[in-house]
Amino acid sequence: MYYIGIDLGGTNIAAGIVDEDMNIVLKDSIPTKLPRSADLIIDDMAYLTKELLKKASISMDQVKWIGIGTPGTANFDTGIIEYSNNLRFNNVPMVKMMEERLGKKVFVENDANAAAYGEFKAGAAKGANSAVAITLGTGIGGGVIINKRILHGFNFAGGELGHTVIEVDGRECTCGRRGCWEAYASATGLINLTKESMKEHKDSIMWEIAGGSLDNVNGKTAFDAMRKNDEAGRQVVDLYIKYLGCGLINMINIFQPEVLCIGGGICKEGDNLIKPLEKIIEKERYNKNAEKQTKICVAKLGNDAGIIGAAFVGELYNAQ
Repeated sequence: MYYIGIDLGGTNIAAGIVDEDMNIVLKDSIPTKLPRSADLIIDDMAYLTKELLKKASISMDQVKWIGIGTPGTANFDTGIIEYSNNLRFNNVPMVKMMEERLGKKVFVENDANAAAYGEFKAGAAKGANSAVAITLGTGIGGGVIINKRILHGFNFAGGELGHTVIEVDGRECTCGRRGCWEAYASATGLINLTKESMKEHKDSIMWEIAGGSLDNVNGKTAFDAMRKNDEAGRQVVDLYIKYLGCGLINMINIFQPEVLCIGGGICKEGDNLIKPLEKIIEKERYNKNAEKQTKICVAKLGNDAGIIGAAFVGELYNAQ
């Protein structure tokens, strides 16, 4: 049997056919083309599913179920997307609408939870009993797995890790609150820290790296400057890692997961990121005397995590 995993994003709709060994047989994506109605978006998800099966010469009868990872609050009991600010969804009965189009059992899950479950099933946290997966991008996405199950919270909005506060009355966050971890430790947060430092240090090599324009600053700018022994760049990296580490320590002390995996483009920095984080965590963790400690690692699956995780969330429903 095969499974279909769909990762519905604000930019693209990605889907894949996944086999029982959690290998992606075939995948493809199409633009989401926001803003659009839920009907049109779901039409495209159904179309993409049918096209994948056609290209792979796999019939719908060979598919066990379809799983969807979507931004926002996904009520897996009702199959309704209660709210998604990115998609402008309010109480959209996604499961019902997809089942009507495809005639196959459909499950729905929050996209960050689906990606975390993908890493748990087939990636960096494979074999663990509990894990926290963090994705550093425009914001901070996160999912929590406890006793091999996704932690949803009673209203299906649990696991919004990026919106834990690390500085009272701090930087403004896109959610409207202040001091959220996301405002400091996301890729966007790093870019903002870099720009602020460049304005203060006109002689920094970061200006040369960015081609003389703040518009060209990205998540690599400060790290590249640090590698060229630029003091301002080093200070940005140190401050960013301090903020990131602060949030990670909170996650470890709250959930005590076996594995904490970090994903996103920033993780390409490898040891320049992970080694300092390990030192912070070793110093700040609560239970320093425990024989076993949380393992910090880089996520393995990249963008495939959302597809694989979505494909297998159905097993959680069947287990209930």
